[in-house]
Amino acid sequence: MGSLKRHCFALDLVDDPKLMAEYKKYHEKIWPEITASIKDAGIEVLEIYCVGNRMFMIMEVNDTFSFERKSKMDADNPKVQEWETLMWKYQQALPTAKKGEKWLLMEKIYEL
Repeated sequence: MGSLKRHCFALDLVDDPKLMAEYKKYHEKIWPEITASIKDAGIEVLEIYCVGNRMFMIMEVNDTFSFERKSKMDADNPKVQEWETLMWKYQQALPTAKKGEKWLLMEKIYEL
């Protein structure tokens, strides 16, 4: 295994304090099947940060990870599909998102 590669994403929550609180509550105890699917995909670190209704996700992945593989694994996993459908109640696409896009990959523009 080589070094980890970092990917960062952004997504908005529906701007409703009650829904934002529910979303955060779900993330205090993620379903075990979701945690397993994340790890099985080669994701070693995953963090989500929030300010207002804007979220920022940092993923650090190992050499086994690919977006294509993760996408196929998610599509074939009913529990992941159930989770994603449930989370979409709380999430809203960024203004720049294309139809069906949720978490958008961010471009790194600076590093110290």
